[in-house]
Amino acid sequence: MTTGRRRAAAGGALAGVLALLLGPAPGAAAEEGTGTTPGGALVMVLDSSGSMADPVDGAGTGGRTRMAAARDAIATVVDGLPDGHPTGLRVYGADKASGCDDTRLARPVAPLDRAGLKAAVAALTPKGDTPIGLSLRKAAEDLPRPSTGAPVTRTILLVSDGEDTCGTPKPCEVAADLARQGVGLRVDAVGFQVAGRAREELECVAEAGNGRYYDAPDADALARQLQRAARLSADTYRLDGTPVRGTPARDGAPDLAPGQYLDTIGPGEKRYYATTLDADSTAHFAATAVPQPGAAVDTVDKLTTTLVRVSSIGDEGSCSTRSEIFHQDEGAVPLTSAVARVPTQTRYSACDRPGRFWLTVERTGKPGSDAARWPLELLLGVEKPLPAGTVPAQSEAEYGAGGPKAALPAGEPRDVRGGTGFNDARELATGVWRDRLLPAQTRWYKVSVGWGQQLRYDVEFGNEPTVGDAGGVLSYGGTEVYTPARQPVGTGTGVFTSRTTYTGRPAALRMGTVPVAWTNRYEPDPNVTAVHLPGAHYIAVTLGADAARIARDPEIGFVLRIAVLGDEKAGPEHHARVVAPKVAKDPGESGPGADTGGASGAGWSGTTALAVGGGALLLLAGVLLGVRRARGGARVTDTTRRSA
Repeated sequence: MTTGRRRAAAGGALAGVLALLLGPAPGAAAEEGTGTTPGGALVMVLDSSGSMADPVDGAGTGGRTRMAAARDAIATVVDGLPDGHPTGLRVYGADKASGCDDTRLARPVAPLDRAGLKAAVAALTPKGDTPIGLSLRKAAEDLPRPSTGAPVTRTILLVSDGEDTCGTPKPCEVAADLARQGVGLRVDAVGFQVAGRAREELECVAEAGNGRYYDAPDADALARQLQRAARLSADTYRLDGTPVRGTPARDGAPDLAPGQYLDTIGPGEKRYYATTLDADSTAHFAATAVPQPGAAVDTVDKLTTTLVRVSSIGDEGSCSTRSEIFHQDEGAVPLTSAVARVPTQTRYSACDRPGRFWLTVERTGKPGSDAARWPLELLLGVEKPLPAGTVPAQSEAEYGAGGPKAALPAGEPRDVRGGTGFNDARELATGVWRDRLLPAQTRWYKVSVGWGQQLRYDVEFGNEPTVGDAGGVLSYGGTEVYTPARQPVGTGTGVFTSRTTYTGRPAALRMGTVPVAWTNRYEPDPNVTAVHLPGAHYIAVTLGADAARIARDPEIGFVLRIAVLGDEKAGPEHHARVVAPKVAKDPGESGPGADTGGASGAGWSGTTALAVGGGALLLLAGVLLGVRRARGGARVTDTTRRSA
């Protein structure tokens, strides 16, 4: 078997049985209503009013009209969209010399027809008024509803060179109303050579519609910003899970078995779930909120997860709570908060007792932050205890060889394409890799890390061509590393940093984890506590939304230097035989790992890391993995995890 499918243990080290059940590919899962999300849909709303016949402002344009520039820009956009991505075109001001009802669907939202979209734009003759509000309302009706009921991104991309000339309905009010109607709808706006009231109106439309405003002062900028908005629509976080509905109070809270689930959460809302645990197992609960990329957020807007034990006398205190914030106000990105119920070594806590537990997720934000409901991806895993009499190895609380000065791989980077989230994270190994991302976008990768090993990596942004008026504009580059249980770790007080200023000039981030050790779960530092499971560790790389005002190219390049340090041990005691070393895999190689998807279950099964190619889901039902301990006899780790 390839290293993407398992991590081989030394002969005789496995004393148990590993049971694998492979779920359907994403397309089949969607048909069965499991909640797997496709890539959404896009409808472009193009200004074809009389002003689009005016020449493009600026020297060297040769009298080229704004409509001619728009035709070229949209041709570039449709050429860059993924094959089959549902895309449509609505136009206004194209059919009458005047009239506030002049809006029509020029191409229905359907699997991408590049030639048809280009022909539709080529046939337009600018002549009429600018009914933006009505066109936005109609565009929302043009977008198909998700057949599975799962939250998907549906994008209205407005392109205009002026403000609404009809008065009613008001564009900003329409955008706000659309944003309140459902999960996943966003309105992006591109202002082509606009200023004053026209720009203010388009900025308001984008902000109210959970989207972004992109300024295009010239034809080149129009093509660049349209590409960014359209590609961001098509490349959104691929959610996966069984639909579940949390309750606003404890009464009626749904019971969760180990597995992956989908829900939604609104601003100021708290969602309740329940589960039953025994006295000895470690339980992991993670919640990932997925707002629209770049939607309005404040630095301290947060997502909080909590695990509370319940008994016949009521609550017995919070077993674990964790809050995560955005740390920036440029725009929303996926946000993950995770908690664990780890039985104490002396069994003194009320949370060590068996019984019913509440799992809660709470979203809090400041006034002016995104008011839309966010998709919520939940993961519950249960890790069975050590057998009586076994003695785990010491914890590994120091970064040691994996500190900031660790030697990382050199050489020519190999091109890869990161995933959209945990479920389709791109599998990588030790090596040097090159990728690109859009402003407000996050790329995801997974790296297999075994017992006694630690992950260490750098993210390097290089010199980028910048736009002429980018002076003084600042954005950021960010990264985070997550354990197989999706607990964010790695920042380490005074050791690593997860964020750097981005200006288009070279900038770097250094990140890593301590070595994986079973006993790390008892350490007080959360950057150590979470690192107690081997398997797929996830790397997320983000570029701030304001980078759209800095970089000239639609996407911004970066390099990942990844090292998995230390010899992998055959068991959690770290004294058994060393596992055979793994070989870095060429990203162009076919088979699992070359283009993985549905990796929600990857790497969370004791000493075995699992990846499934082709977007398949992974179902681990009562996985049993035994490893021989050098001291204390045989150890069996029973990790239960179910992904629907």
